[in-house]
Amino acid sequence: MSRIHIVLVEPEIPQNTGNIARTCAAVGATLHLVKPLGFTVDNAKLKRAGLDYWDKLDIRYHDSLDAFMEQHGEDPLFFFTTKAPRNYAEVTYPDECFLVFGKETAGLPEALLQKHPSRCVRIPMRETLRSLNLSNCAAVAVYEVLRQGDFEGLSGEGHPVSFDW
Repeated sequence: MSRIHIVLVEPEIPQNTGNIARTCAAVGATLHLVKPLGFTVDNAKLKRAGLDYWDKLDIRYHDSLDAFMEQHGEDPLFFFTTKAPRNYAEVTYPDECFLVFGKETAGLPEALLQKHPSRCVRIPMRETLRSLNLSNCAAVAVYEVLRQGDFEGLSGEGHPVSFDW
């Protein structure tokens, strides 16, 4: 099973982080939070968005982007940005990968993107819009990595539902 890491650099909105935490718990991904955070980790909105999955989550904290890069700079990092020429679905993700997202209001630092242009990817969208919601982007990216691995280790069966069609 692939080891997916979702990295949030200076996230600002607790509900987004909570939703991403829930996605991480559901698929077994590790969540990395890079400080400073725009909220406290005991924030009620953060906990509510993550529901009761916090005990099923592998979460790691980093004091700064520099500290994260010092520890993981040699790992397979993929930086999600609206400024990348390459589509996220054109990438073949390795078994272990780090999907890196910037804060909601500014994205990732320009200097970081310029230093790693071959690792920058984007999620296509209409040119007239600024960006997608952070938690939606993380879900799109995670499920592309999982799709490429044929969803190994995840059950395709949910709760049975009866439809009267």
